[in-house]
Amino acid sequence: MDVLAVKAASQFAVDYARSGKGPVVMEMETYRYLGHSMSDPGTSYRTQDEVGNMRKTRDPISQIRERLLVNDIATKDEILEINKQVKAEVDEAVQFATDDEFPPPADLYSHIYVEDTPVRGVELSNSYAPGQGAKAANQKQ
Repeated sequence: MDVLAVKAASQFAVDYARSGKGPVVMEMETYRYLGHSMSDPGTSYRTQDEVGNMRKTRDPISQIRERLLVNDIATKDEILEINKQVKAEVDEAVQFATDDEFPPPADLYSHIYVEDTPVRGVELSNSYAPGQGAKAANQKQ
């Protein structure tokens, strides 16, 4: 869960693949602070101490914040300002998503594959067929 290690490994993988040597499989290790879902608080199979220890010792955001401070790359005030800007950006995105209309059902079939491929909907009339555009998907709007 080290941001700089992920950046370095990703750059290696990109360079390796682009040089023609083939693909690279990367494994990323992470930790969920919360449960798997709303019905799983994540407290039945791990303790609060475990979660707290992971946050304190391995949290990638805390790690990078500490590196910025220790190496005099940013001050606490600069980091607080960045946090404010990020929060404002996220709040704006949430507001946009909340206020915006739902996309048309036909958009479910857009940009799925590189090639134009048929996609079977639950109902045949909600399916997509190449060459027909979203005609079939739009029939039941």
